[in-house]
Amino acid sequence: MAKEEASLERLQEKRDAAVDAITNVLNKRRNGMTEADPIVEDKPDKPPDDMEKLSDSDVKALSNPQLAKLCEENDAQGLQKFISDNRKNLSSIKEEIPIALKATADPGALVLDSLSGFYPPSEDGKKDSNLLGQRRTCIMLMECLSILLTNIGEKSVSKFISKDVKERARAIADEWKPKLDYLDVDASNGNSLEAHAFLQLVATFGIDSDFVQEDLSKLIPMVSRRRQAADLCRFLGLSDKIPGVIDVLVNSGRHIDAVNLAFAFELTERFSPVSTLKSYLTEARRVPSAIKSANSSPTAQNDVSERELCALKAVIKCIEEHKLEDEYPVGPLQKRILQLEKAKAEKKRAAEVAKPQPKRPRANGIAPRNTNIAADKNNFYGRMTDNRYAPPTPYMYDNRPYGYPSPVDTHIPQYMGTPAYNMGPNPGHYFATGYQYQAPYLH
Repeated sequence: MAKEEASLERLQEKRDAAVDAITNVLNKRRNGMTEADPIVEDKPDKPPDDMEKLSDSDVKALSNPQLAKLCEENDAQGLQKFISDNRKNLSSIKEEIPIALKATADPGALVLDSLSGFYPPSEDGKKDSNLLGQRRTCIMLMECLSILLTNIGEKSVSKFISKDVKERARAIADEWKPKLDYLDVDASNGNSLEAHAFLQLVATFGIDSDFVQEDLSKLIPMVSRRRQAADLCRFLGLSDKIPGVIDVLVNSGRHIDAVNLAFAFELTERFSPVSTLKSYLTEARRVPSAIKSANSSPTAQNDVSERELCALKAVIKCIEEHKLEDEYPVGPLQKRILQLEKAKAEKKRAAEVAKPQPKRPRANGIAPRNTNIAADKNNFYGRMTDNRYAPPTPYMYDNRPYGYPSPVDTHIPQYMGTPAYNMGPNPGHYFATGYQYQAPYLH
């Protein structure tokens, strides 16, 4: 918080100085006392006074001295790799890059060299994590260069960004511009890295005069979720286009971005934040006609509830960020969130109960018997480990010595003499005393 306050104080000092400078120039022009700017010879071999080389103490002050070494060697690829390998310390790296860029004689050329991989030649429409990370790094380097150029003063910038560097930046912008025509505005959802990089390139190298403001303003909805969107609009002179941008955002269902821009450009009287947020929730709760029918699937109805839940959370966050609790209390919104989450949990439990449960093992540790005989036709007795319970064969009882003759047609067994005591190899059915017995049911 202290760091943010100090940054705001420095920003306010710069604003006051800029207003004083503009006022003095206007007063001089009114009085006919305008003076021509002194002509300074362009000496590309020597950097401007505000851009002296880093001293040893400056390098030691950096927590990442490798940055200064890479900048001094004009190693754009190495700089990209260093940032990618140290993304955990990205905040400290971003603070030190503007200082480290002083180590090179031509920071603009170094940053332009780092943009070579933004659109790889073999891009097939798929964006992997490596490409997205590289694009974010390119944008960050251009932002750091803008910070450096802002701190050294406008006159030094005009000397420092040479004509060759501007021509290279212009050529890159001309190459990138047609690629933006194929972007899906809805798919980007206000977070397009391609559009952000193009606007940052135009703003950093001061080539906005080469493009129509109307074309640039059409790209703002594609970067409305980026935290740098408001600063880019001011730097590019698009502040008067913001009301039209807000209308576009509201009509496309992105009310949260519209409220953020309204606060950034002090347009809350024209675009009421509370009314905009309430309209957003109304749109989120509206059930499409395809889902109103009784035959609609539970999945479609769950999607509507999930959409309302996300909208409620986004509205509460927006209210807290802009301190709108007095105008729009969050209590009823939080109560509605609890209701939706409770209903969601109940539906989940009901679905789990209705789902068929797998068979659980028995308490004695024996797995349940497999009754699916048709599942294994080739190994009917696959669970048997020995021959004690082998199935009977057609030859098993062929030579059995019967003690009793076969029954007659009346099905009543007759006694035919004394039992036989001689046993064959397959004894059949015997009592414990050795007597053989016949089964009671013969048919």
